[in-house]
Parts: sequence; structure tokens; C-alpha cells
Amino acid sequence: MDNSQQPKESTERSDLVSEDGKNSKSVLCQRCGSKVLCPGMAVFAEKELFLPAMRKKSGVSSTEGSVDGDTLTAHWLVDDMYTFENVGFTNDVGRIKYLICADCEIGPIGWHCLDDKKSFYVAVERVNHA
Repeated sequence: MDNSQQPKESTERSDLVSEDGKNSKSVLCQRCGSKVLCPGMAVFAEKELFLPAMRKKSGVSSTEGSVDGDTLTAHWLVDDMYTFENVGFTNDVGRIKYLICADCEIGPIGWHCLDDKKSFYVAVERVNHA
């Protein structure tokens, strides 16, 4: 049953978000453990964003223009790219740059629209917290 996952998610979220709405733990790459953000550097934000499926850089492929991925709503919002400890950016995909781990190049872990210079989103589901 999926009902068991809902309470876990809200419990997890309260462990991750401080009273002022910021990340209470370090944000880490799921694959290599590299630190993406220090505690207190990002604000929790809910916004529906589509992210392609996670792959290593050399494995990126799409079949006839269709892209496999997920629409995610829980993100860490950062307003300055220099706030990140360790993040890389893909080449432009339309008006979007995807965020990846700068060490192991897995991603995308996040999303940035070139029209908005102050919004960098890291998907909560695509990173670890410690």
C-alpha cells in the first residue's frame, strides 16, 4: 500500500526543514556523497518541475524526442549559484539548465531557468541529507 509512504514523507520533511523554512541538514549527492549544500543555505519550496531521469553523463540519451523523467514538487530553492558547495550545470536545453553533481556528474538533481537568474531548484527526492 502506498498509504504508508505519505506519513513517512511528511515526517521526513519536518526533519529536513528548519523552523525558518531552510534546510536543516547538508544536501548530498545520492551517488557519491559529495556535499551540494551546507545546512541553512536553501529554502524549501513547492513548485512543479519536470526533471529527466537520472543518468551518468555518458549515458544520456532520448528516444525520438521523448524524455523519460519525473514531475517533482519538493525542492530546495537557492537564489545564488555561488551558494552551492558543489554543483555543475548542463548545456542549455531550451531556456533550462539542469543541475548535476560536479564530482560524479549524475543528474539532473535540479533545475534552473535562464529567464530567472535568482532561482536554482534542487529536487529533495534526488539528493540525500545528513
